[in-house]
Amino acid sequence: MQSITLYVPSMSCASCVAKIESAFTQTNNQTKLNADISARVNLADKQVQVFGEIAADKAIALVAAVGYQAELLQDPRKGAQQKQRDEAKEYKVRIIQAAIGLGLGVPLMLWGLLGGEMMVNSPTQQLSWGIVGLVTLLVMATTGRHFYQGMWRAIKARSANMDTLIALGTSAAWVYSMLVVTAPQWFPADTRHVYFEASVMILGLINLGHALELRARGKTSEAVQRLLGMQANTAIRITDAGDEEVEINQIKLGDKLRLRPGAKVALDGEIVSGQTLINESMLTGEPVPVHKAEGDSVNAGTVNGNGSLIYRVTAGERDTKLAKIIELVQQAQTSKMPIGRLTDKISAYFVPAVIVIALICAIIWYLAGPAPALSHALVVLTSVLIIACPCALGLATPMSIMASVGRAAKMGVLVRNGEALQTASKVTTVVLDKTGTVTQGAPQVTEFIMLQPQMDEQSLLSDVATLEQHSEHPLASAILTKAKQSNATLLEPELFTNLQGRGITGKVKGAQYAIGNLSLMQHIGTDDVSAHQPQISRLTSLGKTPVFVAKNQHLVAIIAISDPIKEDAVAAISAMKSSGLKVVLLTGDNQQTANAVADVVGISTVFANVLPEQKQQKVLELQQKGEVVAMVGDGINDAPALMSADIGLAMGSGTDIAIESADFTLLSARLMVVAETLMLAKASMRNIKQNLFGAFIYNSLGIPLAAGVLFPFTGLLLSPVVAGAAMALSSLTVVSNANRLRKVKLV
Repeated sequence: MQSITLYVPSMSCASCVAKIESAFTQTNNQTKLNADISARVNLADKQVQVFGEIAADKAIALVAAVGYQAELLQDPRKGAQQKQRDEAKEYKVRIIQAAIGLGLGVPLMLWGLLGGEMMVNSPTQQLSWGIVGLVTLLVMATTGRHFYQGMWRAIKARSANMDTLIALGTSAAWVYSMLVVTAPQWFPADTRHVYFEASVMILGLINLGHALELRARGKTSEAVQRLLGMQANTAIRITDAGDEEVEINQIKLGDKLRLRPGAKVALDGEIVSGQTLINESMLTGEPVPVHKAEGDSVNAGTVNGNGSLIYRVTAGERDTKLAKIIELVQQAQTSKMPIGRLTDKISAYFVPAVIVIALICAIIWYLAGPAPALSHALVVLTSVLIIACPCALGLATPMSIMASVGRAAKMGVLVRNGEALQTASKVTTVVLDKTGTVTQGAPQVTEFIMLQPQMDEQSLLSDVATLEQHSEHPLASAILTKAKQSNATLLEPELFTNLQGRGITGKVKGAQYAIGNLSLMQHIGTDDVSAHQPQISRLTSLGKTPVFVAKNQHLVAIIAISDPIKEDAVAAISAMKSSGLKVVLLTGDNQQTANAVADVVGISTVFANVLPEQKQQKVLELQQKGEVVAMVGDGINDAPALMSADIGLAMGSGTDIAIESADFTLLSARLMVVAETLMLAKASMRNIKQNLFGAFIYNSLGIPLAAGVLFPFTGLLLSPVVAGAAMALSSLTVVSNANRLRKVKLV
């Protein structure tokens, strides 16, 4: 679906998220022009991703209508750089504002704590506190301008947000104090208390909390910054006039680029000449450089070793694998979890409800509270408004999603969306495809057993390879490699048929061949397989796959193919089992070969002789037994099973199809990454629940405390200054807790 990304720097809390998303929903309901327009807000990154056919200016206008200024982000790199600049500038501003607010607020608070007079009972006190009030107003305008502007925008949009609560709370304290100074006769003698220190202390503490939160938040988005940093800005283009260094956006498809030692690959391409080692760890997580030569592909962002290459550009700047990965990571970070949608719904009504609660509490204190009732009512009103700000609630889920998606990207894992992350945390059974998942996916011919002595092995190998060159099965590549090593001559077959899940048939030099598994031999009516059962049993007991070759319906050879087990397979499966997961091996291979592999890696449940279309059925059967299934396959051959599983993990392919369709795409070929991904999902959900629990508990306990429920027992009311500090601390706690996901131990 078409999408645009907006940058909304003034977003600050969960109610902002709800308002912006509802603006697009209401537009759909009112106009009925396009019911597919929707918005996803990333509060942590202050971005809004708008999906559907809508012009950028229309989207910006919709955001402005609910009180927020937005701008279009066209280039992810420029957007990220702009965000970094804005956040660095905002951090400095918040620190200065915090210093000014606390610089005035702390001395005023200490004056009161150390016995200084905070009441207004004489003209001298009126004059002195009047001067303090004016200085306080100047400081409030300096340190809290953004809050008051935010409240004004919200009022114009007929809504309310976090700024509304802060602005109302601090303004109420200042207005009350200034009325006491200018008209003390309006107030009973025991209520002529001033609260100027509360206004500036609250603003100072909240600004300090925001500054620390900005710094911690920057660490959460490091993954995307790292991916964006991989992209080269320039490349060396080869022209008739010689080499020239050009900007990436000037390069066209088909252009030839020179890659010097140590340089980054600028765009995806195909090597025309030269060979080298390419470090692809930034995309796959694999530390060992990969050898590249003529005909091989190279990907943008990877780093050249000591060799020199010339490659032809095959993808534009926005179509490279790296660009798609960056887009996918950014989409995943803005996605919603089911657990987070409840928060958004609550937040839409939260701020108006808090204002009503604060007013009701203040009225109760004024009418039924002890003396000085008016002062107590003001303290309660201000404290409830300040402590109830839903910052922590709004950040609880998106901060954890950003951190976990970023951690996954660093591991070489692309997460489709937040919902996939939540489902992955509930997985009970992991189904592993054998070839390319548990094994290396690069089969090798270990034995070529001739069953007809009079036949020439080289000639037969040539005929078999002639047919196999048209097959896409992994075992075919092993036979072709064997033929290449033997210098066998490959022809064009007269007939070729692919029988999915069984093998291939065809005609070469007038002879009819069938090459495949036992099922194919039975299908064509070959009856002499049983005579070679001892040979077959020996091969399968060693974990080798026997490929039968029949010529004119007579078995003439058995090709033994072995796919080496991945080095980390045993450790990865052990880690999964240790975390309480059930592990199942699913393969089209025969039972004996499958059992041999399963025994080595420690899997007890094996489904063998399974055709591709039957893999999906096996997944469905496990789900019917109540299992939450994660299917791990190559992303193409196992597509039906991957789609039917609760979670699909496309293993090691990194193809465009896998990137765009799988819940998780594992760019690394290591099986341990599967275990780490599932553990990360569980850690992410624990982290989100901790954040939400903390945020809900904070608001649930904070509002009653601010309302004075403990006053009858302690005789004390929660100070608005303490409420401001608690509000700032709650947001910082959520962000810091989410950042733990960046380094949490997984296995």
